[in-house]
Amino acid sequence: MTGRMHAMAAALVLAACPAMAEDAMSGAEFGAYVGGHTVTYAHDGRIYGMEQYLPDRKVIWRQIGGDCQEGVWYESGGQICFDYGDGIPLQCWQFVNEGGRLGARADSDPQGTWLYEVQRSQEPMQCPAPYLGT
Repeated sequence: MTGRMHAMAAALVLAACPAMAEDAMSGAEFGAYVGGHTVTYAHDGRIYGMEQYLPDRKVIWRQIGGDCQEGVWYESGGQICFDYGDGIPLQCWQFVNEGGRLGARADSDPQGTWLYEVQRSQEPMQCPAPYLGT
């Protein structure tokens, strides 16, 4: 990660308090923001993972050091939920737009840990072999 990305990640983590006060994004708002993009997320100033948002609410997620996982997202009860199948538990998140950047808190996280967008691009995500993608 470049020095610039470290600085951005640190700034976004420090901005956690205002983001928590914002209203959660609806499915339509979330889809409009992420559609056609790959978003890189950080936690505690370190890159956590990235997700590519494909047509028809399909996604590819990759936690740093992990394998790529295909899934779908949908809105449920004011949250954005991700279903990756294959016995992976359903992941539901509250997303907020804080000054043009996403913040996200997992529904299953009792401490309210937030992930923050550090990069959004239209470049496809790179998945190492043997992953073949969609």
